[in-house]
Amino acid sequence: MFDRRRFAVFAAGFCSFLDMYPTQSLLPELAAQFNASKAAVGWTVSATTLGVALTAPLAGWLAQRLGRKRVIVTGALLMAVPTLLAAHSASIAELVIWRFLQGVALPAVFAVTNAHINEEWPPAEAPDLIGIQMAGMVAGGFAGRTLAALVAAALGWRWGFPLLTALNLAGAAALALWLPADSRAPVRRDTRGGNRARALLNARLLATCAVGAVLLFSMTASFTYVGFVLAAPPFGLGTGALGLVFVVFLLGLPTAAATGPLLRRFGRRRLMAAATLVNLGGLALTLSGSLPVVLAGLAMLAGGTFVAQPLAIGFAGLVVPQARAVAVGLYVCSYYLGGSLGGVAPAAVWPAFGWPGVVALVVTIQMVALGVAFRAWRPQAEGYFSTSCSAPARALMASTRAALASSQASNSATSSGCAALETE
Repeated sequence: MFDRRRFAVFAAGFCSFLDMYPTQSLLPELAAQFNASKAAVGWTVSATTLGVALTAPLAGWLAQRLGRKRVIVTGALLMAVPTLLAAHSASIAELVIWRFLQGVALPAVFAVTNAHINEEWPPAEAPDLIGIQMAGMVAGGFAGRTLAALVAAALGWRWGFPLLTALNLAGAAALALWLPADSRAPVRRDTRGGNRARALLNARLLATCAVGAVLLFSMTASFTYVGFVLAAPPFGLGTGALGLVFVVFLLGLPTAAATGPLLRRFGRRRLMAAATLVNLGGLALTLSGSLPVVLAGLAMLAGGTFVAQPLAIGFAGLVVPQARAVAVGLYVCSYYLGGSLGGVAPAAVWPAFGWPGVVALVVTIQMVALGVAFRAWRPQAEGYFSTSCSAPARALMASTRAALASSQASNSATSSGCAALETE
């Protein structure tokens, strides 16, 4: 039976990634048309993620004051404006500016929807809804990349942006009609500054933010620079064929939707370990000289990442229950800062090491992120951070938290929320 509320969550995910990476499949063509370097055209990807990172914390603040649904719908509408204007770019610099402004509007949809899920659905249903949101993101990311490439092959790269604009507007309409309204009135006056500060000092949240940054760094670096590999001999793929490579993203539809049931069965840490192993295996396969093997490796990377991502953002939305929108905003900021670095950092290793150097870089940070996740997400994780830090650091954290605590009741509520979370 068609569930309009759940479809609206899917639409929010779709809109939030539709405009994120359409230039990723166009990079070789943009480099040729504008006579630009790999690093320069890479900024058409990184500028968007940088815009997201800079405005993500503001999205949570606006949602608290204006209402979550109002901010989500407005963000979806605003994304259509720079998307349409990008089609008229006269230079690579101008295109980068419009791409940056697309990113500025995006957190209003992505970050606030996650907080909306945790507020408007029962806790038992939240993992499933986050999986649906992620499935929408998978579909949106695939549609943006593939449609841009196919239209570019037939009509030129500029014509893809009006099509994406129309899809943005359709998604905004679905959100306006079917996304559940806020059950609580917006907070017109800020009385929870301490909650925001505690969110910024929560060690488990900060560790989770680092994991999220690595996830998007890995995806952006891999799918941006593999395009240059596949466009060159022995593969020699054209723009349209490069767009079809992103069909592998569709593997994320079932895997993201299955994350909720898998999480309940295996637990967050074991599922994260399995997802990381899949990612590492996929990256190894991309070193092959066989196109089917490379595509299989990219499919594994997409599938593993779209399992890991709901695990991380779901934890961010739960670990600071008294300031969910702010916590998720901080996570999204870190996540997209990682994506921004992923679009340009591999350019430093590419001249000397090529694609194997990019793979080695991504494998290394994936392994580090798994170690961080295992420590941060384990039961009694607070004990780890309090005992593994130096004595001065522990004293500083303890004194800061004590100063921020508004009352003993607030501390008890926070402790109870953390204890409940560790029972999974």
